[in-house]
Amino acid sequence: MSASTGVKPRTAFTILISDDENAVRRSMQLMLCACGYAVRSYASGNALIADPQALSADCLVVDYRMPDVDGFSVLQELRAKGWEGKALMVTAYCNHALETRALAAGFDEVVAKPFVARAIIDAVARFAKGAD
Repeated sequence: MSASTGVKPRTAFTILISDDENAVRRSMQLMLCACGYAVRSYASGNALIADPQALSADCLVVDYRMPDVDGFSVLQELRAKGWEGKALMVTAYCNHALETRALAAGFDEVVAKPFVARAIIDAVARFAKGAD
């Protein structure tokens, strides 16, 4: 709590990113950091799952297909550990069946690759607004 205002400062909205494509992961990280979010990124889903700090994050942005585990498994593992944040799946394999499956599995939104940066920024902004 700030002594001068009596208001507890809000920590930055924290986003986890996992995508095996370095360029995609890095561009999402830079884009979201530029918007003022705290971002932690991982080259694999297993690395994200293994990070104990992941459970304190507000939002997950995860690729559907990665060599080690898929986005569904990442979200399932986090939920099993008690994580309750918002989840966004990005995928190059977007279709109605996958989107329906993702929403049923607990993802809040699905964004198709190649994505327009605005789609991810807008989704995360909606998640962050809901966290206030």
